[in-house]
Amino acid sequence: MTRPDLFRLSPEEKDALILALLERVAALEAKLNQPAKTPNNSSLPPSRGQKANRPPRPKKPRRKRKGPGVTRELAADPDHVVDCHAHACAHCGTAVPADTQRLHHAYDHIDLPPIRPVITRVRLFGQRCPACRRRVRATPPETMPPGSPFGPSIVAMLANLHHQHAVGYDRLSRLMTELFGLRISEGAIANALRRANRPLDQAEVAIVERLRQATVIGCDETGARLTTADQGTRMGWEWVLVSDTAVLHRIHPSRGREVITEVLGEHRPRCWVSDRWGAQQGHAATHQVCLAHVLRDVQYAIDAGEACFAPALRRLLCWAIAVGRRRPDLKDSTLAQYRAKAERRLDHLLGMPTLTEAGAEMLRQTKRWRSQFFTFLTDRAVPPTNNASEQALRPSVIFRKVTNGFRSLWGADVHALIRSVIGTGRLNGLSAHQAISRALVGQPIFA
Repeated sequence: MTRPDLFRLSPEEKDALILALLERVAALEAKLNQPAKTPNNSSLPPSRGQKANRPPRPKKPRRKRKGPGVTRELAADPDHVVDCHAHACAHCGTAVPADTQRLHHAYDHIDLPPIRPVITRVRLFGQRCPACRRRVRATPPETMPPGSPFGPSIVAMLANLHHQHAVGYDRLSRLMTELFGLRISEGAIANALRRANRPLDQAEVAIVERLRQATVIGCDETGARLTTADQGTRMGWEWVLVSDTAVLHRIHPSRGREVITEVLGEHRPRCWVSDRWGAQQGHAATHQVCLAHVLRDVQYAIDAGEACFAPALRRLLCWAIAVGRRRPDLKDSTLAQYRAKAERRLDHLLGMPTLTEAGAEMLRQTKRWRSQFFTFLTDRAVPPTNNASEQALRPSVIFRKVTNGFRSLWGADVHALIRSVIGTGRLNGLSAHQAISRALVGQPIFA
């Protein structure tokens, strides 16, 4: 702000300037009195919250265990069994026959064998055809094509360690050398992961087809940092769409609705679960807003001094979520009555006065989104929150914080493909490594 020349101002202009500054000071003082945004009352991530010092916990006296202790469960099918028999009595030296002894104790000894890569050298022979004099060469095996020397098991391990556990290229190169005796450079790791997008594209097509058949879909988005030599550093957005059997990640430069339109096409699910972002609206017949986001906004209004409307709204939403947990034991008619009761209680709350500006804003937001609060009460397949989508995005957020983003566009695409495969495999009972391994060889990842 440039400082005006006060000597050139008229008395009326000085008065106007003083009044404007007083209004500005009053606005800043009012802002100082507002509560701070925290992860408990806003959408800030937990990493940006202030961690309070915990008081020291008093030490409890150690309880004596009643009964025998619990040890590791024995393996169902051990690879080897070693039977140890006594040869002689340790007290008098008398020989003890082995056929009369009975089992007294059994335990498992677990160890890993030396791990080293299995190297298969493929030699292709050929000659000139004796008839046409053209060159003839043998065809390589389909599972061992020429080009990259690394097989799908190595690529699956690299993808799992990098995209699931956020192990960088440098550490990953040293890890493969020290644990498995496999010398692989950082460039070779990048090339192997880049080539993985071809078989993973087939898995993505199957995931998209499953999403286009889903009746309930949850959606969310988070930031993705892209750094390229041509465009520099810019922010993109990682979108995730979650159904009961499929998870799809897409990294796109826009936060608009183009990604959802491209994925779903003409499909229109029965219900859409998301936050209150504008690009998330209008994709299904019904909508369920994430009540966890609403409860955080309600908590902010309470922290700002709203003592009437916000606490009552919090009690209503918590009661509705508790009813939602009991849906498997309730009839459809009972759920319809509960939803009608929730709507009547909300009608009563909307007539209550507000005491603060934060409470008035919460009242306006409630009137705007009230039709999407209680969809889950009468639709058993709809969750009251969007936690499934947020949990699907959490590993990508950790990956972004550890690696500081992507250095290429193809790296972002491969990350989205692998996260889609891992998320879908987990919904279908597969571990991350199993899902990646099956997708790389073209096997289905659906139950």
